[in-house]
Amino acid sequence: MTNYSRRQMISAAAALGAQFAAPVFVLPAKAQGPDRAPQFDFEDVVKRARDLVNAPFDETSMPLPDAFANLDFDTWRDLRFREDHALFADNKHGFKLGLYHLGHLFKRSITINTIRDGIAAPIPYSQAMFDYGRLKLDKAPPINTGYAGFRLNYPVNGPFANDEALSFIGVSYFRFLGRGQQYGLSARGLAVENGTKKETFPYFREFWVDTPAAGSNHATIYALLDGEAATGAYRFDFTVGQESTMDVQATIFPRRDGVRFGIAALTSMFMTGENDRHVRDSYRNELHDSDGLLIHGASGEWLWRPLLNPDNRVDSSHFLDPNIRGFGLLQRDRNFISYQDLDLGYEDRPSYFVEPKGDWGDGRIELVELATTDETNDNIVASWTPAKPPEARKPYSFAYRITGGLNMARLSPNGRVMNTFEAPAYALGSAEAKNPQARRFLIDFAGGDLDYYVTDYGQVEVVATATQGKILRTGIAPNKPLKGVRIMVDVGVKPGDIADVRLFLRSNGRTLTETWTYPCRAPLPN
Repeated sequence: MTNYSRRQMISAAAALGAQFAAPVFVLPAKAQGPDRAPQFDFEDVVKRARDLVNAPFDETSMPLPDAFANLDFDTWRDLRFREDHALFADNKHGFKLGLYHLGHLFKRSITINTIRDGIAAPIPYSQAMFDYGRLKLDKAPPINTGYAGFRLNYPVNGPFANDEALSFIGVSYFRFLGRGQQYGLSARGLAVENGTKKETFPYFREFWVDTPAAGSNHATIYALLDGEAATGAYRFDFTVGQESTMDVQATIFPRRDGVRFGIAALTSMFMTGENDRHVRDSYRNELHDSDGLLIHGASGEWLWRPLLNPDNRVDSSHFLDPNIRGFGLLQRDRNFISYQDLDLGYEDRPSYFVEPKGDWGDGRIELVELATTDETNDNIVASWTPAKPPEARKPYSFAYRITGGLNMARLSPNGRVMNTFEAPAYALGSAEAKNPQARRFLIDFAGGDLDYYVTDYGQVEVVATATQGKILRTGIAPNKPLKGVRIMVDVGVKPGDIADVRLFLRSNGRTLTETWTYPCRAPLPN
């Protein structure tokens, strides 16, 4: 799996505010009756995706003009879109559309159209749209140069603000923000063979942006996906708010059988946190855009899996659950003191939570964790994979909503995990016997009804299990600073084995918390 540099691929795009796949074209709009004007809609994109899958995938590209072919990051970053050329600019209190220039890592040209009154038309390239900074041009680039992507600005944080609210740039990546948030993790249109040497990256080759209503906080975008493994049609309905949402409707056409697709893929960064400190930083204790995977199972159980940065390997974890209710990568630690970064604001990075629309059927949540020593690398991917791979050239449709927010209190409404610590299974400086095949975990729970039991935690039962391992002992103590409890659990595991540990709290048969789960590796003998 490729490690994309966040500094180059994603943070670079934010600092600004892909091969030429096809000539510019406008899909024929469908008539809606004898007295109605033609209306472009999702089915037009589906037809194009169906036509594409029956043709060989074309990896060739039109070379970029010489001036843009070999730009370094800093020079590309200086190619800034002129705000006075923003599309929809007459929408004083609504969306404005800006464009990203080709260059540096973004060498695949894509076509971007706008839709007005049901008619789709491409945005021609114009030199007047950009300030080229230090770059000097000998001649104007051709009008079919195309773009690397686009963004939508909106007054997210105030009535007169011009905040970037949504960005599409780089293969099938996109990001969006709600109030008080700044960019962190990303979503992807489709993942293919994620975490393996067979991984490929389909890309959005064309977009259609519907002209938003004046003052509206809702925007609709259509996209055509292409790649060696699949083509696809996408509709994105974006709504800005305190917690912004993206409703996704998609139909993909696999080019071959047996492909492992990752649906509703989320991509993030985890380098170090309180549960995993083997990568050290000079003064920042934690460095992550997300610190855990949250799953809402069909049974109603909420499952929390803290993220890890593995040592020089790729770890893949599967969570089997038919008819999944939701999953997401969350940033739960909102304390500046954890990060101590005045510029990057990790405590303000959004969480993304995916909720399927309709029955997705049998499948699994896949979590892929890669090793990284660089906070600019996206090394975490979570997605849903169907149990039976979709058939070649047959349509496979799905829909879901992504919600982006900060605390998102409705998720895991019972007590939730606040911290996870791992340590040797003995107290340092004590006479406690050492057990080299055991690990100790300390898990802090808070919220829900836990404060009700603050005077008598004897009524709270710790329910712990471990595969390929043994629960040696558990303990519970009040955690007054968090207004919750701290659980201690010692797990015995044979060298070389990995135990999946699960733990939750209950009282008189009633579940009080979400379920904490974690992989426990016994230290190898010296």
